[in-house]
Amino acid sequence: MRTVIYPGSFDPLTNGHLDVVQRAAKLFDRVIVAVAQNESKNPLFSLSERLDMVTQCVAGMKNVETDAFDGLLVNYVEQRSAQAIIRGLRAVSDFEFEFQLALMNRKLNERVETIFMMPKDTYTFLSSRIVKEIARLGGDVSPFVPTLVREALVARLVGTEA
Repeated sequence: MRTVIYPGSFDPLTNGHLDVVQRAAKLFDRVIVAVAQNESKNPLFSLSERLDMVTQCVAGMKNVETDAFDGLLVNYVEQRSAQAIIRGLRAVSDFEFEFQLALMNRKLNERVETIFMMPKDTYTFLSSRIVKEIARLGGDVSPFVPTLVREALVARLVGTEA
């Protein structure tokens, strides 16, 4: 069984993330969307909230599952018996950082491959950070995130200031 890990903070999950998941699901037997602990990013949503949102959003995809992890990604990949990591690339600016991560992961575990995927061009400008900022300023994020994510953003950010 060919298994791939799609790791990320997913704070919050966007339609761009979902597009990459759907594309990966066509190429692999099993896709594990792995929500990273990563408290250094000061997430808006807790790990359990992010995992719950991702789980609900991918519920209809038969070969996609969700999980949470902490620690080195290559160790998690080994634990889950996966063969590869999927990383989304939106623009050239993403490539340098992602390339460095991929090379470091290869150095840590040469058996783990990294595959870069691009979302649809309609999502290349999209990031969780931008979505949070739009929501924080009262803008409509419904074209960029699933409905339940939009509702969670509105509930969390009501009454907050930028």
